[in-house]
Amino acid sequence: MSSPMTSMAAMRSFRRDPSVTSRELPKGTVRRILGIARPYRRELTGFLLLVVLSSVIGVVTPLLAGDIVNRIARLDGTAGGVVRIALFIAGLAVVDAFISVATRWYSARIGEGVIYDLRARVFEHVQRMPVAFFTRTQTGALVSRLNNDVVGAQQAFTSTLSGVVSNVIGLVLTAGVMFTLSWQITLLSLVMVPLFVLPARRIGRRLQEITRESYGLNASMNATMTERFNVAGALLVKLFGRPDAEAESFRGRAARVRDIGVLSAMYGRTFFTALTLVAALATALVYGLGGWLAFDGSLSPGDVVALALLLSRLYGPLTALSNVRVDVMSAMVSFDRVFEVLDLPPMIAEAPDAVPVPAEDRSVEFDGVSFSYPAAADVSLASLEDVSLPEHGGPTAVLHDVSFRVEPGQMVALVGHSGAGKSTVVNLVPRLYDVTGGAVRVGGVDVRQATLASLRDAIGVVSQDAHLFHDTIRANLLYARPDATEEQLWSALTGARIAALVASLPDGLDTVVGDRGYRLSGGEKQRLAIARVLLKAPGIVILDEATAHLDSESEVAVQHALDTALAGRTSLVIAHRLSTIRSADQILVVDDGRVVESGTHEELLALGRRYADLYRTQFADGERRTVPVA
Repeated sequence: MSSPMTSMAAMRSFRRDPSVTSRELPKGTVRRILGIARPYRRELTGFLLLVVLSSVIGVVTPLLAGDIVNRIARLDGTAGGVVRIALFIAGLAVVDAFISVATRWYSARIGEGVIYDLRARVFEHVQRMPVAFFTRTQTGALVSRLNNDVVGAQQAFTSTLSGVVSNVIGLVLTAGVMFTLSWQITLLSLVMVPLFVLPARRIGRRLQEITRESYGLNASMNATMTERFNVAGALLVKLFGRPDAEAESFRGRAARVRDIGVLSAMYGRTFFTALTLVAALATALVYGLGGWLAFDGSLSPGDVVALALLLSRLYGPLTALSNVRVDVMSAMVSFDRVFEVLDLPPMIAEAPDAVPVPAEDRSVEFDGVSFSYPAAADVSLASLEDVSLPEHGGPTAVLHDVSFRVEPGQMVALVGHSGAGKSTVVNLVPRLYDVTGGAVRVGGVDVRQATLASLRDAIGVVSQDAHLFHDTIRANLLYARPDATEEQLWSALTGARIAALVASLPDGLDTVVGDRGYRLSGGEKQRLAIARVLLKAPGIVILDEATAHLDSESEVAVQHALDTALAGRTSLVIAHRLSTIRSADQILVVDDGRVVESGTHEELLALGRRYADLYRTQFADGERRTVPVA
C-alpha cells in the first residue's frame, strides 16, 4: 500500500485551488525564479541526485525481496546467499535513511535560504516605499506577502520540485519494472487508478472550497483578535461596555472555524481511506492474479511479491502527478505575488548624482511649489488594499504656488484651518513626498538632488502623535542615534524636561514603554519624542502640532522642552496653540493650499484679516488659558 507520507502529499495537492492555473503569469517569471535559485545550484544538484538515488533504491528493494522468495521457494542456492541478499537490503535501507536525512538537510538549506533572501529583499524594498504607500496599504496583506507567499514560493524548490522529480522517476522505474515482470497485472493495476482519481477529484474540489473558507474565517478571526488586543481596541471595548457582545461575536467565528476543521478532517480522512482502500484492493488483485499465474507457471512466487511491493510505489506518484499543474502553478503564483511587490518602484528615489546637504547652511526655501497627492496606481497595489475603488478625475491639487524662505536659526509658524495644507507643506521638506511643481531647497540644495541620508540627518520631526516602539526608553532614544553614550542620553532627557521622571522609574532607561508608548501619558510621550530629536541634534526641526492634544500642565512642560529643542535651530512649526506662535520670526497663514498672509504676530493682528480672525476665534481663548499658567 502507499505510504502515509505519499498519501498526505497527494491530499495536500488536491487541496490546492485549481483556479490558479487560469492565471496568466507575466513573461519572465520562470527566468526570475531561476535567478533566485542560482546561488543554490550546488545544493539543488545534490538534492536532485539524492532524490533520484532514493527512487532507484525504492525500486531495487522489492526486486531483491522477490529474489529471496524465489530462492526460498525453489530452495535454490544456499542459506548464506539468502542472508547476503537480506543484508544487502538492510544496507540499502541504511543508505536510504542517510539519503533521507541528507535530502532533508538540502531541502531545509535551500528552502530557508530562499525564504531569507525573499523576505530580506521584500522588507528592504518596502522600507524604501513612500509614506503614501503605507497610507493605502493594508498592513495584514503586506505581512502576508512576507510570510505566506514567501513560504509558498519556497515550496517550489522543496516539496514541489522534489515531488515532481521523485514521482516522475519513481513512476517510470516502477511501471517499467512491473511491465517486465507481468504486463497483465500492471495493466489491470493501472485500470483501477481512475476508480480512485475521479472520486478523489470530487473530494478535492470540496476540500478546496473548505480550505478557502477556512483561510477566510481564520483571517477574520485573527483580524478581530489583532484589533481587540491592541491597547486602543481594548480601551474602546471597555469604554463602550461591549465585552459580552465581543465575546459572543468571537465565539461565533471560532465555532465556524471549529466546524470547518471537523468537516475538513472528515474529508481528509475519506481521501486517505479511499487511497488506502484502492491500494489494498489492487494488492489483493496482484496476489490473486499473480498466484494464479504462478501456479500456471508463467510467473514466479518472488515476482508476485515484488509486484505487490512495487504496486505501493505506483498509486501515490500517479495521484500526485495528476494534479501537478496546480502544484506548480500555485508555487509560481506565490512567486508572482512576491515579485509584484518587488516590482513596484519607490516614488521617492535617490538621484544618481545626489549631493549631501551642506552642514553649514540650514536654510529652507519653497520656490513656487505645487503639489498633488499621487494616484493609487502610482504608489500601491490593489491586492494590498482591503478596499480598492477606482479613482476618478485624477489626483487633486493640494498646494498652489507656495513660496517662502526660512533663514538659518529662524522659526516660521504655519497656521490655518484644518485641511488647509499645513502638514503637506512640512512633509515636503524631509521629502516624504515629491513636489509636482517648483522646488523645495534645504541648504540651497533641491531635496530631489540631495542624498536621503543627509536629509535624514539634517531634519528632526516631532508630530502630534509621537510614535514609540514597544521597547525600552533606551531603545527608543537610540533609534535616533545608535552610538549615543549614556551621558548623551541623559543630557537629551534633561533637555526634554523628562530626566527626573525616567530616573524615578524602577528600571530607568530600561523601562518598557508598551505598545505605541501607551504606558506613558501624552505629555510624557511627547517629551520622549523631543528627547529623541535632541539626541539626534538636527539643524532643522519640524513640529507638526506637537502640543495639539495636551492638557495645560502637559503643554507647559512640553513647551519648555520645545524651547530647548528649537534653540539655535531652523524650525518650521505648525501652530495649534498661541504659545507656539507669538515668538515666531514669521507666521504664514495657509488657506486652500496657498500662503495668503505672512508676517509677525503683531503685523498680522494689525492687518486685521484672516490671522486676526483665527486669533479671535481660536488663539485668544488659548492665550487666556495658557499665558497665566506660563
